[in-house]
Amino acid sequence: MPQDPPNSSLYFTASKAARREIPGAGVPALFLPPGAPELKGEPLATSTTPEPTRRDFVYIATGSVAAVGAAMAAWPLIDQMNPSSAVLALASIEVDLTPIQVGQSVTVKFRGHPLFVRRRTAKEIAAAAAVPVSDLPDQLARNENLPDDAPATAANREIKPEWLIVSGVCTHLGCTPNAFEGDYGGWLCHCHGSMYDTAGRIRKGPAPQNLAIPTYSFVSDTRIKVG
Repeated sequence: MPQDPPNSSLYFTASKAARREIPGAGVPALFLPPGAPELKGEPLATSTTPEPTRRDFVYIATGSVAAVGAAMAAWPLIDQMNPSSAVLALASIEVDLTPIQVGQSVTVKFRGHPLFVRRRTAKEIAAAAAVPVSDLPDQLARNENLPDDAPATAANREIKPEWLIVSGVCTHLGCTPNAFEGDYGGWLCHCHGSMYDTAGRIRKGPAPQNLAIPTYSFVSDTRIKVG
């Protein structure tokens, strides 16, 4: 339908007798017969959305380039916040096992948290091995050296039976349990009564999981590397 730019975005062809202006609307009436009452109101619809132009494309392209440039400029600032090589080196530690006697447990710091290193007696090893996995509240090994679905057998909680290396963080609310306490001779968390056995597995109390075992390996018979 042709447009009449000086007057409106809509234009209708009609004789002077049939075409009259609607007061207050500013657009022609739609073929009103002579003598018909005047219609009052606003236009039903107009087309005012402009078509995209080449200038719009230039604006969008310029904004995109500016955004990419800003991201590239910010990357060095973001990258320098990553841990340095010195910090990453502290992500692993080595522990000398020589001073630890049979039946003794020591606590070292690993990544800012306590880590229990325990040299178990033959009795403690046997007690852990005698527990069926079906009796455990948490039946997963929670051992980073094994697949996630490994069962919580005594063998899956150790590399060498004499040595038990577990996180010193209670899996309930993050407290530090005390060694050689509780009903199972492992650890007792006095905060809410969670009890762990001599394999570091939760046996009683609100803690939902066994004490975690980090990635570690024996560098020698008397030294381990954790992390």
